[in-house]
Amino acid sequence: MDTLLEVQIRSKLQNLYQQHRELDAAIAQAAVAGNADPLHLQRLKKTKLGLKDQIAKIETMLIPDIIA
Repeated sequence: MDTLLEVQIRSKLQNLYQQHRELDAAIAQAAVAGNADPLHLQRLKKTKLGLKDQIAKIETMLIPDIIA
């Protein structure tokens, strides 16, 4: 993989990790507050799951193919 491309992909991956952590914190804070809108919480969780899927795809791209 081209080094510049790999650096860009890793940067995108770090950005997604940060967004995932921020959503996790927002969900936890809303759950503790106890007055959060259930629909809003559901949307946050769905967005967090989407980020997790994107992270998994990018991590798969970074793993080199091993010819057995």
